[in-house]
Amino acid sequence: MNIAVIIAGGSGHRMGQDIPKQFINVYDKPILIYTLEGFQRHPLIDAIEVVCIDGWHDVLMAYAKQFGISKLTWIIPGGSTGQESLRNGIFNLEGKASDEDIIIIHDGTRPLVDDAVLTDVIVKAQKYGNAVSSLPYNEQIFIIDDEISTVEYIPRETLRRVSTPQAYRFDKIDWGYHEAFEKEIGIYGSHYANTMMVALGERLYFAAGSNKNIKLTTKEDLELFKAYIKEDKDNWLK
Repeated sequence: MNIAVIIAGGSGHRMGQDIPKQFINVYDKPILIYTLEGFQRHPLIDAIEVVCIDGWHDVLMAYAKQFGISKLTWIIPGGSTGQESLRNGIFNLEGKASDEDIIIIHDGTRPLVDDAVLTDVIVKAQKYGNAVSSLPYNEQIFIIDDEISTVEYIPRETLRRVSTPQAYRFDKIDWGYHEAFEKEIGIYGSHYANTMMVALGERLYFAAGSNKNIKLTTKEDLELFKAYIKEDKDNWLK
C-alpha cells in the first residue's frame, strides 16, 4: 500500500493573509485541495492522511467531500513544529501501515506535484527503501568568509535541490522518528524528514523533480501559481 502524508499544519504568516495559506482560495478552490487532487488522481496512491492545523479539520473534511477526495482516510492534528507534525503523521499510521508500505510525504502548499514525479519517487522508494525528489542546482554557491567577502565556493555539480514528494518504507521512517525524538537528532530548526534521516546515518536516493513543484510561501509564489493554473486552463480551452 502507498500512503500519502500531506503536511498542512502551518499557519503561513509570511503569506500575510487572515487564514492559513493552505486554505486560501485560488479560482474558487483551496490550495490544499489542488494538492490533494494530485494524489487523488494518481493510480499508485491508495490512501491519504492530512496533518492539519487545529481548528480546520471539519473545514478540510467538508472541502474533501465537495471536491471528491475519496482517498482521504485520516485527518490528524499538527505539532508546534514541522518535524512534530511529521512525527504525528507517521506515528498515527502505526498499526495501520505494514512495514513494507511506502509513505509519501508532501507539503500541502506544493499544489503542482507532477504525476511523473510522484510515480518516480514511489518506484525508487520501492526499489531502494527511500527516495527524494530532486533537481540539479544551477546557481553558484559561495561560502561566507568574513560576512562581506568570500574565498571559497561549492561546485554546483556536487549539489542537488531536494524537496517533497519524498518517500520511505514505513518501518524505516517510523524507526527514524522514534530514534530522532528520543535522541534529539535532526528535529530542530529547518530539519525535515530527509535531513533527519541523513543525520541518523541513512543514505538517501534521488528521484525525479520538477521546477513547477513550487512551495507557496509568499504572495509572489501565489501569483506564480495562479499563472500556472491560468496557463493550464488556457491550454485546455484551445
